[in-house]
Amino acid sequence: MWYAITATDHPDSLAARKAARPAHLARLQALHEQGRMLLAGPFPAIDAEDPGPAGFSGSLIVAEFVDLAAARTWAEADPYRAAGVYRSVEVKPFRKVLP
Repeated sequence: MWYAITATDHPDSLAARKAARPAHLARLQALHEQGRMLLAGPFPAIDAEDPGPAGFSGSLIVAEFVDLAAARTWAEADPYRAAGVYRSVEVKPFRKVLP
């Protein structure tokens, strides 16, 4: 089943986000290579493709896991969580309808 992982960043966490980004992306790439990634990306803090020093307000990941517990375990182990980027993480089942 698909699960939506929505994370909210701590204020002023851009430096920590940049430092942890390679490890974060490696985990996402592994899901993609396994065919379990629907989409992933950050929420710019301002209305711009590249928010520059404004940074990001959080992230959205939609990926396939065996169950809710597995999705939560995976989300809690994210390098952004360990680096103090994410203030909170919410995991919910997701049903893809379109496209």
